[in-house]
Amino acid sequence: MDEVKMKQPAGGVQLGTISEEKPLTNQQQGIQNLVPTQTTKSGPNLADRFLLDGPREEYLKIGVPLYEACIKCNWKEAEKILTNKVNIELGLVRCSITENGETALHVAASAKVPRKMEKFVANLMELMRPEDLELENANYNTALYLAAAAGNIETVKIMMEKNDKLLSIPGGGSQYSKPEMMPIYTAALFGHHELARYMYDKSNDLTEGWTDKTRGWLLEKCVDNNMFDIALKILEKHKTLASSGSLLGVLARKPDAFKGKKYNFIWRFIVWVFALCGCNVGAYEKESEALQLLKVMWKDIAKYKKEEIDRIFRGPPDPIKQDDKSGFGKVIQVVQLQNLVSEHVSKMKDETEKIMRVLPASVDQDMKMRKVDQSLQLQQLISKQLVKMHVETQSTIKEGTKQVIELQKVISEYLLNMHVETHNIIRGPSASGQEDQALRLQNLISKYTPLLLVNTQSIINKWPAVPSSKSTYSSRMLFVAAAMGNTKFLVELIRQYPDLIWKVNDNGLSIFHIAVKHRHEGIYNLLYEIGAMKDLITPLKDENENNMLHLVGERAKKKRLEDVSGVALQMQRELLWFKEVEAMIPPSYRERKNKDGLTPYELFTKEHKELVKLGETWMKDTASQCMVVAALIATIVFAAAFTIPGGYNQDNGIPMFRSKATLMVFVVADAISLFTSSASILIFLSILTSRYAERDFLESLPKKLMAGLATLFISITTMTAAFSVSFFVLYNKGLLWIPILIGALALLPVVLYIKLQIRLFVDVIRSTYGSRYLFKPRKHVLYYENPKALLANMTAMYAVYHEPGGLKTIAQQVNGMAATFAEYDFDNEDEDWLVETIIFKLEVLDHKDREKAGVITPTLGAPIPVLMTFDAAVEVHHGRLNEVESRRYIQQLIDGVEYCHIKGVYHRDLNVVLLAAYIKRANTFVAEVLGLDPRDVSVPVLLH
Repeated sequence: MDEVKMKQPAGGVQLGTISEEKPLTNQQQGIQNLVPTQTTKSGPNLADRFLLDGPREEYLKIGVPLYEACIKCNWKEAEKILTNKVNIELGLVRCSITENGETALHVAASAKVPRKMEKFVANLMELMRPEDLELENANYNTALYLAAAAGNIETVKIMMEKNDKLLSIPGGGSQYSKPEMMPIYTAALFGHHELARYMYDKSNDLTEGWTDKTRGWLLEKCVDNNMFDIALKILEKHKTLASSGSLLGVLARKPDAFKGKKYNFIWRFIVWVFALCGCNVGAYEKESEALQLLKVMWKDIAKYKKEEIDRIFRGPPDPIKQDDKSGFGKVIQVVQLQNLVSEHVSKMKDETEKIMRVLPASVDQDMKMRKVDQSLQLQQLISKQLVKMHVETQSTIKEGTKQVIELQKVISEYLLNMHVETHNIIRGPSASGQEDQALRLQNLISKYTPLLLVNTQSIINKWPAVPSSKSTYSSRMLFVAAAMGNTKFLVELIRQYPDLIWKVNDNGLSIFHIAVKHRHEGIYNLLYEIGAMKDLITPLKDENENNMLHLVGERAKKKRLEDVSGVALQMQRELLWFKEVEAMIPPSYRERKNKDGLTPYELFTKEHKELVKLGETWMKDTASQCMVVAALIATIVFAAAFTIPGGYNQDNGIPMFRSKATLMVFVVADAISLFTSSASILIFLSILTSRYAERDFLESLPKKLMAGLATLFISITTMTAAFSVSFFVLYNKGLLWIPILIGALALLPVVLYIKLQIRLFVDVIRSTYGSRYLFKPRKHVLYYENPKALLANMTAMYAVYHEPGGLKTIAQQVNGMAATFAEYDFDNEDEDWLVETIIFKLEVLDHKDREKAGVITPTLGAPIPVLMTFDAAVEVHHGRLNEVESRRYIQQLIDGVEYCHIKGVYHRDLNVVLLAAYIKRANTFVAEVLGLDPRDVSVPVLLH
């Protein structure tokens, strides 16, 4: 399992990361309790061991048969043993029957006999008291805990009815550690969703016996195992659990979890009808619970400081590999200690500033309480960070070199001084007139942390031969999500933090480069929604001088290629990607060479040489087999054309049943089958004789294959039809059941052909003609708003026009629609519809009224004349103005762009950047009116 470990901001809860190999003991999970607490149990609540400690013969006589009966859920045999008078008196039902301390209930709860188990457990508990269910084995596990691990929901329900306290009894302990894993966690760990949901509903919102640490474990495991409904409920009650951001890393690896569930057709139709009437009654698609969870977490995390957000996205550094042979291992520890000190000092500084941020107090007593609280928080901060520093220092030091020893000495002195000084401040006098403890602790931190940094750096400077070591972060969640194709995850993050599009990984690549490398068109298409900024992102190169076109020149992963059926179509998809990225990047980068001296096209040819050969083999094999079938059909139908049903009149050579319509159907169907099968042969022959160059796989070969399959299908269908109709010619009305039966059976080869070849045929059509929708999708996802939803405002326009302040309202509506039009590149149909809609509103609001209303555009964050800009484009587009008026409106258009450019809002607001795409498109309208080349118009110049 990929584990995600993140730093956490102050006040957050760090989610634990635990192994799943041995989930039934705390020790096996690697959860160590370094500091014992008052709540630690002295030992498990074990059952009586008289059977195990007694004579071995007695155990073999009673214990072993009872164990066998319990594991098989054989109540008949178990009842004989348990209801024995002697065993009742001894309390055998509450006795351990295994060396690990399991009772009969423990064994039965772990069994895998669904039909018998519930009845067995119910009968067994009739012999037990409620407190008997709280008995534990040597690992502190109750029977309920084991039932939860096994996923026996009915067994859990039966036990809960007997004793509802079982849910708050933790398990998974050992003789070295206390039990901390709750039964619900075990159910979630093994993926028992229904059981985990039931147990959570009975857990009183995780309050009794729970800590933030155990809640965090459960939350992480629910997200890891796609139990997002439970995770949402947990976060609703305990919002701080997600503050560390580690769950974002888990969600980044789950693209399938973000797929929305579509409502049924009837509901979608109702929503569409009401939308036309201007009413919003719901959505076409139900938002996934994973997306809801992401929004809840990201809403709070997005408010953190930039440094903290970057730390969350960066994730933990990769472990540095030590290489003693090269001598590098001797200095790795120095670098790690240096990084540890820097991180510690930064953490102490940031957290102290947060704690000491004084809030306004209404009375003196409030201020006193505030100071006391600050003092306690600083004490906890110092204690926690010193312990962490000590533990990580000891775990880092492997070899006692001179430099490491000096660094260890400096760190130890710092820890000792901080500990002693803190103790003196806490225990020392705090009489009136002295500084309060919080301020003194703050001064203590300010005194020693910079000193630690200076002393560490002085030791580092003594050894100039220390090589630099740059930490790498392979678990950066943005790039993990990009590699996994998690489009919705990235879209949601970018919406609230647009600067994420500029982030690069350790290799200098953006999320769009990673998307290209892994062939995820959904993420790549976001480039079309960020305007001119894409021209600054696409030229980025990695350490080997590979640009985006080099990355698409590398062969795609096998898993991505398998999404397309047929090797030839896989090659076609690779060519489509190459042509798309080639058009996206600046022309000068298309011939750039990487460190291996290869241009993108040369790299593409090298990487896809084998795929071309495989595609050629696949295409020839397919064509050969299909051509054989087509030749057989042509032979059959050619012969059938001269041996029509009923034969010919020997006197004049005219068919005997020429007056029957069914004979005419036979002749036409036979002729169509002959012609289409002959055409199919010629098409497949052209495939066999093709030169099989790379570019042939783009359109030529797929189109030939599509035409060949289509004509072959028609020939098979018409041949079958001709065969079936021939029986209607021969048989009279009294025997119609015979041709009907034969006709029904004749459908079998047609159905089989469709079933077996439809996937290939559809893939060929989609790859050849549907590729235009693979890139540049009509609907944007980053800042998408359905333009037809704006109809809802039109009905209310006349109602508010004559009301007080109505003019202002209409002005704001016009601005909103103009801004919406500016953000999106609609197709012609949507564009014309939106233009007409906005003109309808402009007719209500004339120019003078606009000036009175003080029209602005709040969504763009600046009082820019977007309305006039839009108005100019509309008027020029429809040719309603003469030359003088056109030039005046064009000047308004240019003025609007200049205003945006001067104010610099393009760099502050992503929406305004998207406006650039609209204005650039309006350049065409301007050029048409002026009779100029679009490149000579000054509007695009202002966009740069």
